[in-house]
Amino acid sequence: MLRLSVNELSTYRWSFEEDVLHYHAAGFQAIGIWRPKLLDYGEEKGAELLHEHGLEISSLQWIGGFTGSDGRSYRESLHDGLDAIQLAADIGAGTVTVLSGGRAGHTKGHAHRLLRNALKELAEAAQAVGVQLAVEPMHVGCAYDWSFLNTVPQCLDLITAIDNPNLGMTFDCYHLAQDSLAMTWLDSIVKYVRLVQLGDAKHAPLGEQNRCLLGHGCVPLADIVKAFRSAGYTGFYEIEIVGQEVEHLQYEEILGEAKQTADAW
Repeated sequence: MLRLSVNELSTYRWSFEEDVLHYHAAGFQAIGIWRPKLLDYGEEKGAELLHEHGLEISSLQWIGGFTGSDGRSYRESLHDGLDAIQLAADIGAGTVTVLSGGRAGHTKGHAHRLLRNALKELAEAAQAVGVQLAVEPMHVGCAYDWSFLNTVPQCLDLITAIDNPNLGMTFDCYHLAQDSLAMTWLDSIVKYVRLVQLGDAKHAPLGEQNRCLLGHGCVPLADIVKAFRSAGYTGFYEIEIVGQEVEHLQYEEILGEAKQTADAW
């Protein structure tokens, strides 16, 4: 069976406690934690609640913004990253996701230097406490404020240049698998993938992310899961469903549909 998880952004209006209770009731094994929800609830209380309901943590979302695109300085973003890595170690989250931030007026070269320098330091900190960092490339159609890494090759160039075993990538199907050629090279990147996020869409991203229910879009999720499993990926498959396409649905319906669809794979 797949190691299935749900990203808390999928149930944005629920509290951390509601997420844990509903994900457990729906039969999921793990949760992708959005830090603001956990911090609102309380870190120690949150860890106890997860333990009580037997939920693992697929990821802690997110660190980054090293270019200043979110209004923080490089140093502030770096310190936030170090704090998140320690939090992940404290609560048993094996993976922390990373978004580079937009270019924010920098040249490409300088933006890459900022990201590379930050990741070198953060990867060493993650290695010291047994946490993995997973850099997430985003589709160019919705990445402007979030990431200047838009493709798998760009991400792999960065990872291999830093060469730290605790630095890998997040493969979000919504962002990276709408390319018809994706299936031809999936098996070659598995050793770098720390987290697979399952997201579907009826068309390529343009502006805000707009994901649909799993199996209702054009992303070949069943084939992707099969390819990852065949290539030896044993990590979590974290479901993320957000956007206008699903805003009219109840969260319970979204969770139930997602679990049923993923179980069929």
